[in-house]
Amino acid sequence: MSAACGHHHEHQPNVTAGDDAPYRRVLWAALVINAVMFAVELAVGVDAGSKSLLADAIDFLGDAANYGISLFVLGFALRWRATTALLKGVVMILFGLSIMGSSVHAALFGGLPHAGSMGLIGVLALAANVFVALLLYRHRGGDANRRAVWLCTRNDALGNIAVLIAAAGVFASGTAWPDLAVAAIMAGLAIVSGAQIVRLAGRELVASRTTPAPAVSP
Repeated sequence: MSAACGHHHEHQPNVTAGDDAPYRRVLWAALVINAVMFAVELAVGVDAGSKSLLADAIDFLGDAANYGISLFVLGFALRWRATTALLKGVVMILFGLSIMGSSVHAALFGGLPHAGSMGLIGVLALAANVFVALLLYRHRGGDANRRAVWLCTRNDALGNIAVLIAAAGVFASGTAWPDLAVAAIMAGLAIVSGAQIVRLAGRELVASRTTPAPAVSP
């Protein structure tokens, strides 16, 4: 999930300009898949009353926007790519805070989510994210923007597994707490991971001012 772009690794394989064309095709496929899954999860999440599904739906929307922005800045100078990554990090932090607030509200006033719907859509979302992660695997190295795309997608699949665990917990316990706990965990990961990307992008912005590179049209 974009909300959970987990720990960044400093040493990644380099990515050359020759990778841009296949990477662009992968980003387009990922954008379409995530846009469709956003619509599906939003509709089912509202109907099932599941905060973790709604959190994941918003995450699919964020991922679709993530891929679209990455397509736009692909081939631009490091300064522009780092600025885009910085914006993504800030949005992830805001996303996490909003889900935290929504989970608290649901804990006080919400009802019991439908475990069956959570499980069914959780499996579908997991399949979609695993497929996108496999597409992006060979493009996982490079700058903060490209690394953020890969890490978000990889961790989306882990988030979907958490939703499935929440569905099982709701079914077994007859309470909404497993759903709310997963939503809160997703929110916490969004905040922590957003801060990580902001730090990395900040370092790249400093580097771009020291050794500026000419912009290349995408």
